[in-house]
Amino acid sequence: MPEETPSATAAPEAPAGTGRGGYRAVFAVQEFRAVFAAHALSLLGVVVSEIALTVLVYDLTGSPLLSALVFALGFLPYLVGGTLLSGVADRFPARRVLVVCDLVCAGCAALMALPATPVAALLALRCAVAAVSPVFSGTRMATLADILGSGDLFVLGRSLLRMVAQSSVLLGFGLGGVLLTFVPPRGALVVTLCTFLASGLLLRFGTRRRPARDGGGSLMKYSLAGTRQVLGDRRIRALLLLLWVPPMFVVAPEAIAAAYADERGVGTVWVGLLMCAMPVGTIAGELYAGAALSPAARSRIVLPLAGCGLLPLLAYPFRPDLGWILLALVLAGAAGAYTLGLDRWFVDAVPQELRGRAMTVHTAGLMTIQGVGMALAGAAAEFWPVGTVVGGVAVLGTLCCLLLVAEVRRTGGSGAA
Repeated sequence: MPEETPSATAAPEAPAGTGRGGYRAVFAVQEFRAVFAAHALSLLGVVVSEIALTVLVYDLTGSPLLSALVFALGFLPYLVGGTLLSGVADRFPARRVLVVCDLVCAGCAALMALPATPVAALLALRCAVAAVSPVFSGTRMATLADILGSGDLFVLGRSLLRMVAQSSVLLGFGLGGVLLTFVPPRGALVVTLCTFLASGLLLRFGTRRRPARDGGGSLMKYSLAGTRQVLGDRRIRALLLLLWVPPMFVVAPEAIAAAYADERGVGTVWVGLLMCAMPVGTIAGELYAGAALSPAARSRIVLPLAGCGLLPLLAYPFRPDLGWILLALVLAGAAGAYTLGLDRWFVDAVPQELRGRAMTVHTAGLMTIQGVGMALAGAAAEFWPVGTVVGGVAVLGTLCCLLLVAEVRRTGGSGAA
């Protein structure tokens, strides 16, 4: 592939790391606005496709298991794609990788929308989209550091993208449900096709060309070598685990929200409230930490919030009024603000030439471990009451997180240079 310019180390359009202007300073960077809009569109497309595929597969088969596989297959291929394809993020020019990923996902959505596509092919295409996702996400995260620098603007930019992800869960499922009242599931998949194409156009014409960071040799060997480098560095490994492990435990209440509502004898409205409370807390926590706290303050709250963020879930075994349970979920979600400071430590710890692969491994591991957490919570709820399961998750998760906090301290303390 021909070399693309300018250099990936070109200065961002706004001064990185100043900490002034908050989120407004991030939106002042033109390239970020394009990345932000593309992220929102592609996420909307993914959420709509998940709803449409779930309904479509159930209509075609009548099988709850196959219908549920639509969601499970959104997690499982992340591990394969993030491990074997992570080198794509560093091997090829970033903008090209992002646009090609969007086109691949658009092609998969187009095939899903065809009336002749059988159920087995629908599930296989869902796997293909999920396998491409960690490459896309890792490349976008690495590109964000090129656009915004590795300072405070990068942290706030990552925060905004996470808030879009949480908001897409809250809004996308509702919009998807409304959409399916007017169009059939395959028609809704055409909407997904359009969102991926629009995302690709925004990235192609809204971001600058940058050359590949590194390359040479077999792609698979290059990817695996990068994974070994990332996991072999004690500091990077400790930071990765602190990014992965709290989400693994905190997804438990959402995964078994329907069972908990049934256990408490309440209706489906409460299922929705139980599933929405934590994303609301996450968005509120990130907004406050990003807008009101300085970079130094965000660094100071990382370890306390990461170590103690699961403690509000200890309310579950005591069966308080459901209003208190909603408050506990909001507080547990708000503790996710620890990731703002941790993102800065992580990008500072990763060498420039390894950044794309490290970000891809981070994304793949995060999605995979959340899927594992959901599955384990569901399995435990087969044998014990949901309140007991969530309380046990809070205790076990807090112990694991405190051990990781201690490891992060040993490998570099606060991460400050």
